[in-house]
Amino acid sequence: MDKISQEIRELAKAKDAVILAHYYVDGAVQDVADYVGDSFYLAKVAKKDPHKTIVFCGVTFMGQSANILSPDKTVLMPDLNAVCPMALMVDANKIKEMRDEYDDLAVVCYINSMAEIKALSDVCVTSSNALKIVRSLPNKNIFFIPDGNLGRFVKEQCPEKNVILNEGYCHVHTSITANDVEKAFREHENAQILVHPECTQEVCDLADFTGSTKEIIEYAEASSADEFIVCTEKGVLHELIKRAPSKKFYFVGAKQTCPNMKKITLEKVRDCLLNGTGSISVSDSVRLDADKPLERMLELGSVKEPVLV
Repeated sequence: MDKISQEIRELAKAKDAVILAHYYVDGAVQDVADYVGDSFYLAKVAKKDPHKTIVFCGVTFMGQSANILSPDKTVLMPDLNAVCPMALMVDANKIKEMRDEYDDLAVVCYINSMAEIKALSDVCVTSSNALKIVRSLPNKNIFFIPDGNLGRFVKEQCPEKNVILNEGYCHVHTSITANDVEKAFREHENAQILVHPECTQEVCDLADFTGSTKEIIEYAEASSADEFIVCTEKGVLHELIKRAPSKKFYFVGAKQTCPNMKKITLEKVRDCLLNGTGSISVSDSVRLDADKPLERMLELGSVKEPVLV
């Protein structure tokens, strides 16, 4: 362990802090974290972990979710400017319009959204549990926000529902084109193509497997294949190499890196622990309403609770 990582671990112990990191942040930050995972897993950890302080290494909606689920804890973000653009791609007026237009409507909110939007929703989902949760809802009409591509993926898998799409998108995943994937496959004809559902329809159509970040990692680890073309954010490579060091992974897009996730550095993690900076909190009025769809997500989407050690 290098000097700054050791300093971070000592500070975390002294401050009674747990460090959570998303798969998309820099590998060095993942290595210093107590827990690494996707949004759903980290939301569960944030609620269950007993430490008084949470250092959330990710983008701001993740820190908001941790604060909503654990209002009694201090939530620190190493960089408050690490904002997911997709989280801003739906507004309250659009939700009201849909509720006025459709009877029996459930507003299903991807966790990649701001607290104010969660507060207006019926249930939150992540890419790993969206299908399960939408299928479990009694409502016929589903307004899926904010990501249109994940919503389209859910719509295809749930023909019994009327899934209404929003126009939001992840700029990283939509930067991956079918031409990029086809070119990579011509160069690596034995590779399987692994695709995140935030990608476009054309890219998903080329996939051998489509799933969440966590599911992509697990698929690659378990597969008998030795080579993979990976269509998601490049930060996932760190965990893929850990899980399957003998396998080869290829990335196809010039923009497969999220600049906001990469704002999280070891230096910023250390400084927020040292100085208590980057505190993130949600007002009580918003938090109480936003807590309901998040708790419903944990109830409907949970398969296995995280083991806290």
